[in-house]
Amino acid sequence: MSGLAIIRQVLSNRNYRRYVIGNFFSTSGNWVQRVAMGWLTWELTNSAAWLGMIAFADLFPTFLIGLFAGTLVDRTDAMKMLRVTQLLSLAQAIGLTALVFADHVTVWWLLVFALLRGIIVAFNRPARMTAVYYIVGRENLSSAIAINSMVFNSSRFIGPALGGVLTAAWGVGWAFAYNAFSYLVFLTILMLIRMPSTKIESKNRGSILADSWDGVRYALGQSGILFLLIIMLLDSLFVRPFIDLLPGFSDKVFGRGVDAYSTMLTIHGIGAMIGGYFMASRGGVAGFIRMMIWSLLLLAVSLIAFTTIQIYWVALPIMFITGIAFVIQGIAIQTLLQTSVVPEMRGRVMGLYGVVARGGPAVGALIMGWLSEFLGLPAPVAGGAVLCLILWAWARTRERPMSAMLERDIEEYPSVARRRDRPE
Repeated sequence: MSGLAIIRQVLSNRNYRRYVIGNFFSTSGNWVQRVAMGWLTWELTNSAAWLGMIAFADLFPTFLIGLFAGTLVDRTDAMKMLRVTQLLSLAQAIGLTALVFADHVTVWWLLVFALLRGIIVAFNRPARMTAVYYIVGRENLSSAIAINSMVFNSSRFIGPALGGVLTAAWGVGWAFAYNAFSYLVFLTILMLIRMPSTKIESKNRGSILADSWDGVRYALGQSGILFLLIIMLLDSLFVRPFIDLLPGFSDKVFGRGVDAYSTMLTIHGIGAMIGGYFMASRGGVAGFIRMMIWSLLLLAVSLIAFTTIQIYWVALPIMFITGIAFVIQGIAIQTLLQTSVVPEMRGRVMGLYGVVARGGPAVGALIMGWLSEFLGLPAPVAGGAVLCLILWAWARTRERPMSAMLERDIEEYPSVARRRDRPE
């Protein structure tokens, strides 16, 4: 079975269909807010350093508390935690909207709300990943993760386009209001999903700190998981933060406005959508290591090209290519992590994944934003691309043993997917 048949099989799960619909609304709202937040930051400060600071505030809390959040997911029910974090996200979005409409917004308030969102996401991310595993089961996990990525990236080109229109025509307040509405839709849908608790009882459970450290030791002791985390960490530090500098590129490099910024994000999202469909239609994990490694080379070459041109229309196809490479790498890493971890460590490993996936870009955005103040926008991005080339060369030397270790058939872990929602 392959292609559309695999996708249809996964979507025949009623709970997962509901999740996908709600997730689309939520992620599109996130991208609308991201466009508005980035552009408002640039308008208030005209500073790449502030763009990096806002991105840092949004991403870095996961670095600090993500592992503890993952431990909490292992101790509780993932779906309940997902609902609670979605409710808190709704409250945060309403507060930001009210602040803008009251005309009290400053860059420091933006920093505060970005920090609040970052704290909430630190708990939301491992809960989402764990819940999806139990909704679809291990046998459909790779396709479900790819479908989630397609949803995320379809919202990535719809969200920025909508965010650009709302921001340009009616102002950032309405963009933030749309984000609050999208959170409300997802929260309502989450309340409709019925599934048994994912909580795993353990008689040997220690303190939060001790259990969190057990998760770190487990991940670092598995050479395959460690390999994936190293790839993700270095890529997150030196490559992915270029997205947060796009408002500056739109203005200073290409001499355009928020419409160009949102268009670049849109084209990037279209590329990612196509990459996500390719991964969703494959099924299984065969060949994922090879694709992940070659996506590093594609990213490095694309970003070097992006930093050497000053023509906006030439930059757009490069954004398309980076979208494909980003999503292939992301889906491969997350799927291989999920299929390699034992169930009782799932929340903690996904928490550690969140620490790297969000903490890395947070630090990278802060460093790149600061360097851009002195070196200009292209130089830090080009430097990150060169480091990505070095990472690709190292990963190539590990391709064969990692493929043998991470792509092997593993006995299916028990999942509640078989117990709760039969395909209609």
